Amino acid sequence: MPPPPRSRRSCSFSSLRPAAVLLLFGVLDHVPARTDGPVARDLDVLLLRRAATLGSHAGQIAFPGGRLEASDDGPIAGALREAVEETGLDPDGIEPLGTLPEMAVPVSRHIVTPVPAWWTHPSEVAAVDHDESVDVFRIPVADLLEPANRAITVYTLGDHTYRSPAFTVGGRIVWGFTALVLSRMFDELGWAEPWDAERIVERDDLTR
Repeated sequence: MPPPPRSRRSCSFSSLRPAAVLLLFGVLDHVPARTDGPVARDLDVLLLRRAATLGSHAGQIAFPGGRLEASDDGPIAGALREAVEETGLDPDGIEPLGTLPEMAVPVSRHIVTPVPAWWTHPSEVAAVDHDESVDVFRIPVADLLEPANRAITVYTLGDHTYRSPAFTVGGRIVWGFTALVLSRMFDELGWAEPWDAERIVERDDLTR
């Protein structure tokens, strides 16, 4: 099982920097999921691939988002600002749905607030700053929920070894913080279907 999220108070790291990510759902294009499931086949989530040159989480698939700035009016505003900077989306077409419990990400020393949102009026998106991200794309939620596309990653941080959820869709591997947030959301919404928690994605594959 993945490690439980740590709150700002219980995390052993003394100074975690606040950050927020945007979990943007909607009908992002007219290409349906490859599989059927408990959600509509045209329901998508927007993701991006981080640049391989970044100091942390390099090359990983992630939600748009990043560190909060003093000028941000809370995590929702920060997540929207970062998403605009990274993908060029039009924030006027986004309806934030609140926030999820914050989660500590010790490897990058951040405390991250996930911000789910609905894309009421989709706009064009692309990787704006290639020093930060190199690709912006959508993944159908039904394909993420497909049991054959779910797996576990095993990785070590310091003296601890963790097992964490992963998704393998269309040749991409979603793992780490992003997969953990999606997995917990799917469980809470009752969308998750039984899957093989013994299917391991080897560490060598996690560079994709």
